[in-house]
Amino acid sequence: MAASSFDLSTPTGQKVTIKETSSTVYDTGTSTSAASAVAKGKTVLVLGKVNSTTITASQVIVGPAINLSKASANVIAVKPGTQSASKTVGQIPASYKEGSGTIVSGAAATNATEAALSSYAGGIVDRVVRLSNGEYEVHNIGVNWPHHIFVTSHFKVAGAD
Repeated sequence: MAASSFDLSTPTGQKVTIKETSSTVYDTGTSTSAASAVAKGKTVLVLGKVNSTTITASQVIVGPAINLSKASANVIAVKPGTQSASKTVGQIPASYKEGSGTIVSGAAATNATEAALSSYAGGIVDRVVRLSNGEYEVHNIGVNWPHHIFVTSHFKVAGAD
């Protein structure tokens, strides 16, 4: 497959370009699929390397089990000229220090991202960090809030700030 790209909008209206490569994997739900499964109006979860509003996709999941209207209602979209929101919900790990932890990939990053976006869809996840207590911090950009989503080692959302 020749490298190509497509554009999409997040639930909060952020425009994102998805770059496909010859190694991009496609799934529909939990089954392997083909690039043709991506179509206008379909919901997708894209995992890959983020550079601003471009994601070089390693995996594209069509029709993930995420209630986007419910999850996107929990985020505060970017509105130019407005100050970012500052609030905390749920449990933030007591030992959490911004910038700490180890960046993870693979199944752990996928599971943490899916959990985070199930509660807070609309931004762009640019990294997942495993914290010293075994939990994860999912770093969410492209929205004013939340910027950090905390996920337990059992992939349940614990809190956000």
